[in-house]
Amino acid sequence: MRLIPAKWKKSLLKYGARWALGLLMTAAAALYTLNFFPADAVAHLDTFLSDQRMRIAPPLLDPRIVIVDIDEKSLTEIGRFPWSRNVMARLVSQLTTHYHAGAVGFDISFPEPDTSSGYDVLRQLSQHELKDVAGFGSRLAELRPQLDYDGLLAAAIDGQPVVLGYNVSNKQTKGVLPAPAFTVASLNGREVDAYAASGYEANIARLQHAASGAGIFTAMTDADGVVRTSTLLQKIGDAYYPSLSLATTAVFLKARAIAPYFSQTVDQLSAADLDNGGLENIVLFTPAGQVGIPVGEGLTTTVQFRGGGGPSGGAFRYVAAADVLAGRVAPALLAHAIVLVGTTAPGLNDLRATPVNAEYPGVEVHANLIKSMLDHSFKARPYDGFVLEALQVLALGLFLTAMLGRLPPAWSTALSAALMAAVAGLNYYLYARQDMVLNMAVILLLVFALFLLDIAWGYFFEVRRGRALVSRFGEYVAPELVAEMADDPAKYNMDGESRELTVLFVDVRGFTTISEGLTPKALREYINLYLTAMSEDIRDSHRGTLDKYIGDAVMAFWGAPVAFADHASRAVATALLMQRSARRLNDDFIARGWPPLKIGIGLNTGLMHVGDMGSKIRRAYTVMGDAVNLGSRLEGITKVYGVDIAVGAATRAAAPEFVYRELDLVRVKGKREPVAIFEPLALERDIDAAVRAELARWNEALAAVRAQRWDAADALIEGLRAAAPGRGLYALYLTRIAHYRAHPPGPDWDGVTTFETK
Repeated sequence: MRLIPAKWKKSLLKYGARWALGLLMTAAAALYTLNFFPADAVAHLDTFLSDQRMRIAPPLLDPRIVIVDIDEKSLTEIGRFPWSRNVMARLVSQLTTHYHAGAVGFDISFPEPDTSSGYDVLRQLSQHELKDVAGFGSRLAELRPQLDYDGLLAAAIDGQPVVLGYNVSNKQTKGVLPAPAFTVASLNGREVDAYAASGYEANIARLQHAASGAGIFTAMTDADGVVRTSTLLQKIGDAYYPSLSLATTAVFLKARAIAPYFSQTVDQLSAADLDNGGLENIVLFTPAGQVGIPVGEGLTTTVQFRGGGGPSGGAFRYVAAADVLAGRVAPALLAHAIVLVGTTAPGLNDLRATPVNAEYPGVEVHANLIKSMLDHSFKARPYDGFVLEALQVLALGLFLTAMLGRLPPAWSTALSAALMAAVAGLNYYLYARQDMVLNMAVILLLVFALFLLDIAWGYFFEVRRGRALVSRFGEYVAPELVAEMADDPAKYNMDGESRELTVLFVDVRGFTTISEGLTPKALREYINLYLTAMSEDIRDSHRGTLDKYIGDAVMAFWGAPVAFADHASRAVATALLMQRSARRLNDDFIARGWPPLKIGIGLNTGLMHVGDMGSKIRRAYTVMGDAVNLGSRLEGITKVYGVDIAVGAATRAAAPEFVYRELDLVRVKGKREPVAIFEPLALERDIDAAVRAELARWNEALAAVRAQRWDAADALIEGLRAAAPGRGLYALYLTRIAHYRAHPPGPDWDGVTTFETK
């Protein structure tokens, strides 16, 4: 220590421990970049940042690629999908011979023959039941070409730059594969790693033989279900087959072959290159020369998403398939363009989760890949990327370790923020301008961690100061929300404020009768089991705020103290869960010989006053307002309609992922304006065809009631009740119809039911 200057010795005594910890953190970050150990959390953050980086660049419309969209408009005009092949034949003819598209790629497959023309049925009739009808057989033979829809489509495709799509799987083998890009035998002993499939669902032979090619459109997702990469070729058996994007690009560029490119002979390969046989590029041999496409591990490439996807995304022009069929599209839009035929219509299952949009049209994934191939622009991680990342870690880590301890808090904050911005800016520059994909999560985390180290004492003071506030919320919200609030207590308080929330009321039906039929001990256990189940559904399952118990009733709300954008969806999901829990409890109660359990739930969404309210003697964190009162009224009138749950129109609009049955237009006590009320049934994806058909008939019946068409309404509802005799809603409306027949409401009747009691 005597050899150390006094000034340095003083600095070591003052900052030594902090410097040592900073150096340790820097060393750990550097070792991570050099792949000495994994850290899933950092990897997930890198994925998130990479996704956000892709969102930043504004999309530029590329006129070379057009998506012909089988959208809702087209389904309305043409009919439900899949369309008959004669319609698809007209679509192909329009695109190729009328609009002169440069290439047409189908993000759709045709794995089975089309029998929708009815020709097979007519042929059977001509051979049996109608064989004695003069001229029937000969006329049918004349009509056969017009009724051969597969033949019509094959004829439209033949000789045109049309590429069909198909799916690969390991479950089945159907259809005919196209000619492969290359085979194992053509690799001369090299082993090229690729994703392999044992099965496929390809196109029927007539169509495949007529097409100029075919490509795989099977989506490739990461562990979180998001599409970030795509295969360019996949292996089926001993051959390699191109993706739809690669096959379509090859046809557009009139490539005579797709082949792998190796820069070294087998004996020149290093150990690092052996895994992929030294493959560097996939090459398209076109009349204009060779077009190289870089590939990554497994013959994949990173998808460079442009724009938010869909007709409003801005990167690619969408035209409706119906407009193409009708010739309503300007010829200049499609002439010599690459046309991809796909769908964005809900229910046709071609929406993918991507970094830029959770519901991204699958066809646009192929469009982005084709654009990268045409522009020769591919984002890729450089071979020495980990070295560049390690250098950044060491430079910033050492600099901050030396500087932060000497700076006041304001300057430390400014310096850390500036360095994080510089890291992000450099990373984006390398990505956007140099096509280099580098990770930056560990660098940002290191800067942030060193900053936190410098101001740790302030953080602990804040935790202490907010501990009392957070503990007060513990009786209202789930433990995980309390932990979240404890991380930043300054964001939360019990002061009154107005906020859009969703409130829920649940009550036991016939509780007076239940209490009279049980001993005090049994009643206590009955109500405790019920309240516990309802409270757990509210707090633990969907992170609601438990407001209070009002006798056998429970009040809860969502959206405060922790704000949720989807508070209405959480509340509806909770109500459906409580409904299931009540049925489970009911089975248990009946088995014990207790009275059955029946509950009613009311939900409403709207502007409410939330905060710590009450008197000097007792206070509570609760909600108030007209929207709250309406929620209570809705719970009360569930018994009138024979349903377990009733929600207001605002809740239905805020939680559109659920399917609802409209119950009525009502005017509750204390409100002038009528409100529509609904019964939530389940998530959209969980509703089967039978329920959808019942809902359609009910909506028709409800419209007939409001139009005072009593006979039509009566017939429809009688039919519904016959199928579901236990549904009290139908019995209620049949009673109303009988009343209206005897006491016509008059021409100015607005269809609203008024409730004079709470």
